[in-house]
Amino acid sequence: MATIGDVAREAGVSRSTASYALSGKRPISEEVRRRVLAAAEALAYTPNAGARALATSRTKVLGLLARFYTDEFAPAMMQYIQGVTDTARDLGYDTLLVTDEDGARALRRITDSRMVDGVVLMNIAQDDPRLPILRAASQPGATVGLPGDCSGIDVFDLDFEEAGRAMVDHLHRLGHRELILISQPEHVVERGGAYVWRLRDAALERARQCGVTLHAVYGESRQPAVGRLLHTLLDTYPSATGLLVNNEAAAAALPSVAHERGLRVPEDLSVIGRYSAEFAAAFSLPYSFVESAPDRLGSMAVRQLVRRVESAAARREPFVVRFISPELVSRGSTTPPRATRPRTPAR
Repeated sequence: MATIGDVAREAGVSRSTASYALSGKRPISEEVRRRVLAAAEALAYTPNAGARALATSRTKVLGLLARFYTDEFAPAMMQYIQGVTDTARDLGYDTLLVTDEDGARALRRITDSRMVDGVVLMNIAQDDPRLPILRAASQPGATVGLPGDCSGIDVFDLDFEEAGRAMVDHLHRLGHRELILISQPEHVVERGGAYVWRLRDAALERARQCGVTLHAVYGESRQPAVGRLLHTLLDTYPSATGLLVNNEAAAAALPSVAHERGLRVPEDLSVIGRYSAEFAAAFSLPYSFVESAPDRLGSMAVRQLVRRVESAAARREPFVVRFISPELVSRGSTTPPRATRPRTPAR
């Protein structure tokens, strides 16, 4: 394995000059920098992570704490993770993905041992036990998700309240007066998943203000349970003319359920989901949706985190709470309701 000394000899410069040319810590002439870079490429030189950490007090690694819960849809979670890892890579950082069940203990371990330069937290709960540890750590931290207490961290999330209102407003303007909202499983709420009730409560309040009947139910996360639930809801509320889907598993199952029932969208039922364009493409979903922007949220969190890692001035800046405004992407799955008529029951 090539060393910095090998690169220096190949380029005809001192070790310190080669190091400065590669790190950018001091001004080096363009001609010398090109020679050093060419030598490093020719020798397939890779900086030693341990030596770099000792010399700079940085590991060039970001910690990402995320869990794959059985009551949440894993493909949707992966999009948030990819937003973090892709941006970290673009900025020259590796990502240490930590999925320990005891997230607080794992967070203390990687921050106390200085394994990482900063931390991104996902699966944020309203009263998240990891947050006091992150606030006390020497490394900066950011969350993708809104906790109850945002002090001492940078927070990035979709404006779920506005998303709920936008979904109801859109169908109300088209003339719908009875809707169904299917949310994430109730277990997500029980462990503090505030994003579920933020959208649900805002949608219920806006429906009440508009005179719309909104049947809000908690969903399932896996087949066949989620398909059975969709059939049950459509049988139970035959006069509902619109469906709001804040549940990726339900959205993925809906095309097959509609086909089984001979249900036409939007002629028989208008549909709006809440997921990303990439998710819609992966599952061939033909429905209008509120863009959840998981890649953008992950990227925003990482860019802010790296700013604080690399700049003492940025470390002193006030912490931020930033929401992405919901964007309703039309796919032609909503239309004014036709006269209510009985639906074909599940076969």
